[in-house]
Amino acid sequence: MQNRRTFIKQVAVGSLGISTLSSFDTLGHDKHTPTKITILHTNDMHSRIDPFPSNHRKYASLGGMSKIANMVKKVRAEEENVLLLDAGDVFQGTPYFNLYGGELELKLMSQIGYDASTMGNHDFDNGLDGFNTVLPNANFPFLCSNYDFTNTILNGKTTPYTIKEKDGIKIGILGVGIKLKGLVDQRLYKETKYLDPIEQANHYAKHLKQVEKCNLVICLSHLGYEYSDNKLSDKQLAKSSKNIDLIIGGHTHTFLEKAETFFNKEGKKVLVNQAGWAALSLGRVDFFFDKKKAQKIDFEANMFSTKNYARI
Repeated sequence: MQNRRTFIKQVAVGSLGISTLSSFDTLGHDKHTPTKITILHTNDMHSRIDPFPSNHRKYASLGGMSKIANMVKKVRAEEENVLLLDAGDVFQGTPYFNLYGGELELKLMSQIGYDASTMGNHDFDNGLDGFNTVLPNANFPFLCSNYDFTNTILNGKTTPYTIKEKDGIKIGILGVGIKLKGLVDQRLYKETKYLDPIEQANHYAKHLKQVEKCNLVICLSHLGYEYSDNKLSDKQLAKSSKNIDLIIGGHTHTFLEKAETFFNKEGKKVLVNQAGWAALSLGRVDFFFDKKKAQKIDFEANMFSTKNYARI
């Protein structure tokens, strides 16, 4: 895991990011041109619409949804099959949220072209009523498999999962959130019921793989990357999972040097990635599929700092 100080030191010397290539199989042995699926992701943007001010002691002129938008635009101009995802805590952190209650953030995410997001604990900061008021500004779904909103105003307004198809490859995406009790005032989340994230993630991942026949399953998680007190985390989720290929994390504001690889309950590889916070970086994972069999054969993961887009 890479802390913020190390991350800023790297971007200060112009580092674009660190890439890793780890094979499920060897591309060189494949006789067919593989299908490439590009997953871009953010987390914990915290209403950071503009970059940090130029006199900020740590992040001078870095970050901001405006720069993320340009980074995404550049990748889409280069790649055919792109998905853009977020792992929660879109709200809270700048006066924009205080003024507009999340409306501006969701409008911008819609304009940038996000495909899905999950909910973080700060997305409850204006209560369920506040979230419901601004939700129509999102033209993408919020994925919440372990929050039961049955007796609340959000009943039926989130979904456990969504499915996207790119060039014949079916991609299932589900979302899990952190335990709200003790972290969020109950007056804000009201009668929302918290369900076990591992059970829910495995339930919907199995459905996506075995029933919906998805070739790739992604979990958007706001559990956090890891904790010293053995609190439920993305690392634990990965090791306890089945049928999940990639976990895109949030909550702990973790800058990972590269996507981490874990082995699930069946001994299969699961990637875990997280891209810091405040739109300071854009995560990217490319998956390669055999066109005839639609099977994963490789992946490549990167993290790009907004430092390199300061002039865009």
